[in-house]
Amino acid sequence: TEPLALDLRSPWALVPFENALFIAMAGSHQIWVLLAEQQMGVFAGSGAEALIDGPRGEAAFNQPSDLVLDMGHLFVADAEASAIRAITLDEETRVFTVVGQGLFDFGDVDGVGAAVRLQHPTGLAGDGRLLYIADSYNHKIKTLDPTTGTVQTLIGTGAAGAQDGPFATATLHEPEGLTLLNGRLYIADTNNHRLRVADLARGVMGTVDL
Repeated sequence: TEPLALDLRSPWALVPFENALFIAMAGSHQIWVLLAEQQMGVFAGSGAEALIDGPRGEAAFNQPSDLVLDMGHLFVADAEASAIRAITLDEETRVFTVVGQGLFDFGDVDGVGAAVRLQHPTGLAGDGRLLYIADSYNHKIKTLDPTTGTVQTLIGTGAAGAQDGPFATATLHEPEGLTLLNGRLYIADTNNHRLRVADLARGVMGTVDL
């Protein structure tokens, strides 16, 4: 369909891939795609709000809020299911859940696979080995190893705050956006109305002084 002829519903994030642009369409619980700036349509998701894996047309999402293309997959921060999903980009495109159980299963539990609980993750970044997650309602940044399903808290105590310093004692307030640049993780610390920067080598977080 021609892009200007479509009604969109709360597009929240974009990521390019070759001649395509993937769109996290949070309002319709789908991933859309814009091809060569000429055609746009649904790439994955039935439109139901649910945690359903499988072929891309049968799978379902829950307010997908961010996207990152890394390690050969399109990863999705599936916020309302407190889940991280992945989409294969091969001929038999499928959706699967890396961590998360569904709309009513959330918490703040590090661990592996089915034991993990997040709460409304909204931001993702990747470095080719790990995913970094803005675990928004837990006021934390966590890491996910997609190959093992291991999730660990990187930054934050779980309490809302604006404390700089070592990762273990630093605090955030509903962080949402993430990006990696030159060994630093930049964080949109939404409810603190600040930009924070985490030095991954030193294990220390500061505030960007503008």
